[in-house]
Amino acid sequence: MTRHVVRRLPVQTGPAAWNAILGPVAQRGTLTGAQTADVVIVGAGFAGLSAARRLRQLQPTARIVVLEAGRIAEGSAGRNSGFMIDLPHDLTSDDYAGAGDDRGMIALNRTAISFASDAVEDYQISRDYFDRAGKVNGAVGEAAQAHNRSYARHLETLGEPCEVLDAQAMHALTGSHYYRSGLYSPGTVMLQPAGYIRGLARGLERDGITICEGSAVTTLERAGPDWRVATDQGQVTAAHVILTVNGHLESFGFARGRLMQLFLYAVMTPELGPDALAQLGGAARWGVTPSDPMGTTMRRIDSGQGGNRIVTRTCATLLPGMRATSGHVVRASRIMQRKFDARFPSLAGMRMEYAWAGHLCLSLNGVSVTGKLDDGLYSACVQNGLGTARGTLTGMAAAELVSGASSPITRFVQNEPAPKRLPPRPFREIGANTVLRWREWRARQE
Repeated sequence: MTRHVVRRLPVQTGPAAWNAILGPVAQRGTLTGAQTADVVIVGAGFAGLSAARRLRQLQPTARIVVLEAGRIAEGSAGRNSGFMIDLPHDLTSDDYAGAGDDRGMIALNRTAISFASDAVEDYQISRDYFDRAGKVNGAVGEAAQAHNRSYARHLETLGEPCEVLDAQAMHALTGSHYYRSGLYSPGTVMLQPAGYIRGLARGLERDGITICEGSAVTTLERAGPDWRVATDQGQVTAAHVILTVNGHLESFGFARGRLMQLFLYAVMTPELGPDALAQLGGAARWGVTPSDPMGTTMRRIDSGQGGNRIVTRTCATLLPGMRATSGHVVRASRIMQRKFDARFPSLAGMRMEYAWAGHLCLSLNGVSVTGKLDDGLYSACVQNGLGTARGTLTGMAAAELVSGASSPITRFVQNEPAPKRLPPRPFREIGANTVLRWREWRARQE
């Protein structure tokens, strides 16, 4: 009998700030007793809920159950920076330019954005949570400005619009004199990620999909032609299962030794009062990614997204055990405080209200693990640090594969190679974290 015992369950370090600033919601029920379904989806993030929506479109009468280990939007959906990016965004490169079919990837990313936009309309999700504002690659040093010039040339070859911003324009946007230049691209959607995911979950429930919180899967086993998915308090048997657990695919026994388990860190200010806002100046909403991928992401939000606040994100740690400690968060928070103070000296020393770690997963060759794992068992995992758009895509792809549908998305994931094997431990951690520290130091201004 095929049986997978889950080795690790998700552990979150620090609050999911995007969720916390929206206020509490009533907890959904857990999975109890023995149930049946047509499809079980494990994981209720961008991939899982997108898979559920796509399944409902393709199979209107299917019985679909989504199992979430924690609470909706307490995982990665409450911990990412909220950039839903359409353009090439290769985190392993110097300037984000991809090495493959960038036009094809842009088209797929825009398919994901369109899919999410339709969900916003259908489920009446707040437009504040799905803001088509675009984003800026900010630059300080000459090397970073060279990265922006290189990326702008790359976008020009693709026929994609962008706009160079000088130091004065960057100050007008952010209220900060820190940046020397920027590169604006219009296609990125700035999410309130927890708000979007909350709205998506509510809409799916109105569509008849069952979502169970506090229902971590502990075993997955064959039950004749079907699969039995068990939690501590219940089980559900279904002909098809989709794993949308990102790096925790390893915990289910798949792709071991092939996935890079990273944690990124972020802090968020308390709500800024009138005096702080007057000192700050700039626009009420903006998002700045660093022109060097190892630099610092900054974002400002307003009352429509959970309060007038600034988010700072930087630092990365490879942790194959998939668990960041409070010590990791404290170290990163000290660095991010310095980054914040340098950019906003009028607000220097402001104590952050939230600090957290967020888990992401990459493969060495930048591929996802999306497709058939066994008869009736599929995955939509490994988003390579681009979980909002790529998670949406992989979830859509898995739903289409389960339904026997074909599309550019399914053809793309079916043509992806397997993830490359990583170096053995402990060389993997030592080498990767040494490289990460060096790249962070090199990009320390950015």
